[in-house]
Amino acid sequence: MKYFKILFLVMFFACAASLESNAQEVGVRFGQFGGNNVAIDGVFSLGQFSRIHADVSFGSGVGIDALWDFIYRPVGSSDFKWYVGAGPSLYIDDPFSLAAAGEVGIEYAFEEVPIVIGADWRPTFRIVENTDFFADVFGLNIRWRFGNDGSSSIN
Repeated sequence: MKYFKILFLVMFFACAASLESNAQEVGVRFGQFGGNNVAIDGVFSLGQFSRIHADVSFGSGVGIDALWDFIYRPVGSSDFKWYVGAGPSLYIDDPFSLAAAGEVGIEYAFEEVPIVIGADWRPTFRIVENTDFFADVFGLNIRWRFGNDGSSSIN
């Protein structure tokens, strides 16, 4: 019953946030994530060069990351973009975990199809329940890009 309440609250807030902020990309993230291996991955634009990169994972517990990518730039003149960010990371289970996570990644937005693939590294410093540092948190992101202009919705 406890997990159904948590799931309901997470889904409620995710739906409310997506209605208010109009997610530009939604997909999945594969990789180690707070005890889980797969997460729902979303990107929400905050302007031309910054965004929120959020993940929600389910499994033995619920993991939530909301990272502000304050640097989001193209790699030279290529179609690749790199990003750097930081933000909170929560893991709701027994034991509860609150952490500060960083993020460094690169992604590619296909022009012909509305798909974005990327890879990231998220070093995480856990503060609450235990104090640890995890440097082995890597992920692969595959997202559907909304919009019909054939380019990334976040320029």
